[in-house]
Amino acid sequence: MSVRLGLLALLAEGPRYGAELKAGFEQRTGGTWPVNVGQVYTTLDRLERDGLVTAGESDAEGRIRYALTVAGHDAVTQWWRTPVDRQATPRDELVIKLAIAITSPGVDSAAVAQAQRSATMHRLQQATRLKQSIDPASDLAWLMVVEHQLFAAEAEIRWLDQVEASVARFGATVPATLEVDAEDTVEARR
Repeated sequence: MSVRLGLLALLAEGPRYGAELKAGFEQRTGGTWPVNVGQVYTTLDRLERDGLVTAGESDAEGRIRYALTVAGHDAVTQWWRTPVDRQATPRDELVIKLAIAITSPGVDSAAVAQAQRSATMHRLQQATRLKQSIDPASDLAWLMVVEHQLFAAEAEIRWLDQVEASVARFGATVPATLEVDAEDTVEARR
């Protein structure tokens, strides 16, 4: 998700000031994606330029209220209907870190994986405690965010187990050459 689409979704509920959008975005994402007010206004300027929002007149305090255009409503409706493409950005810092560790001479990739496992277990424990403190009747959106963190941590631990098993079975290997063919992509390896 982008801040752009999140702001459009909030504006679909009615016109708002930039500060209201910032607070609403952060509150609705459970504080997991803080945005600065400058980013909000820059995004609103672009949305206005693209014909997705209109800016009202300044009020007595100099604040401007923004509203969706018909095109903005259409963009939000399209976003709700379109599944998230999880493979659009296959870059993940942990995956890259371990891939490089496994292929780097002198790096104990098992120790790298263990350090990550320890941190992920800690995150899992924190999220479990946090989940227990949430009242789903009053904050279902926050519960959803925390449960996603729980499931993501559990999946990461399972994946780290697989990484360690593969390294133990096949050993860490240093590639014969560090040259990468332009055709050697994630898609080409499938």
